[in-house]
Amino acid sequence: MSENVIYKIGITHGDINGISYEVIIKALADNRIIDLCTPIIYGNSKIVQFYKRIVEIPEFSFQIINNVDTPSLKKVNLLNISEKDILVEPGKTTYDAGHLAELSLNYACRDLKSDKIHAIVTAPINKSNMPRESFKFPGHTEFFSAQFNASNSMMLMITDTLKVGFVTQHLPLSAVANQISCDVILKKLKILHTSLLKDFLIVNPKIAVLSLNPHAGDEGIIGFEEGNTIIPAIQKAWNESVNAFGPFAADGFFGSGEYRKYDAVLAMYHDQGMIPFKLLSQNEGVNFTAGLPIVRTSPAHGTAYDIAGKNKADERSFRNAIYWAIDIVKNRNS
Repeated sequence: MSENVIYKIGITHGDINGISYEVIIKALADNRIIDLCTPIIYGNSKIVQFYKRIVEIPEFSFQIINNVDTPSLKKVNLLNISEKDILVEPGKTTYDAGHLAELSLNYACRDLKSDKIHAIVTAPINKSNMPRESFKFPGHTEFFSAQFNASNSMMLMITDTLKVGFVTQHLPLSAVANQISCDVILKKLKILHTSLLKDFLIVNPKIAVLSLNPHAGDEGIIGFEEGNTIIPAIQKAWNESVNAFGPFAADGFFGSGEYRKYDAVLAMYHDQGMIPFKLLSQNEGVNFTAGLPIVRTSPAHGTAYDIAGKNKADERSFRNAIYWAIDIVKNRNS
């Protein structure tokens, strides 16, 4: 693909009662964005106007389009996914908000499958108000994996200096140990290794693998998963030319700064990786779904109902999600 391509980046509006529109407007008000891509919001013009008054950026403008084939260059574009009058209730979880979030996803996926957009950036949804009869997924990662028949995908949190992948994702802690096996860890290591090569152009990447138990199991005193499962997976990874190291006890690994020696980290479960990532990323981290045939990113935060409609949301993560989507598409086409 030519270096002169202006990438079309689809943006789903997420939960309309959360901070999605606030961070979308604030991020896209930065004119550097439209110099790099053509943003297309799958949303509603009336909702944009509602939040535009709240964020007090009157100069923010957008072009309404009927399809994504010929969007306006050097402008923010908006595809109206619904012409109905919509009640916006910041901070509240409602059926209409969930329905519109799913509608936005479906429209964007349709265009992504048809190669009408180059990548997608998703604003946060509230899983509890998504239509249960049609949205049967614990999150965006699983939704996109199903949409694009990608059984080998993984949530990967990214900044310029830290990348954290996960063996298990949206599971209760009580279910984690039973879902971890040598084969699963090896599969995740291979997904992460491939993504580092292809999506981030890292040569000969080094991956640190975290332990499951405190103190890396203390040689079996606290747990046996390290010796029975994680170490064999690391050894198999080496046999397949994946440079994996560990297992490392998570507290010391992050607390000592050891993570700086590696290109990525593989955590065993959600909070083990997310807590240090969010502390270290300082509101600038991004969620990327590795292993998909398409590029999808999102900000590393949720709907934040507690500050919705109060003009308090920080847009840096969302802006970075757009930048990363552009960079990864370019890397894949380089």
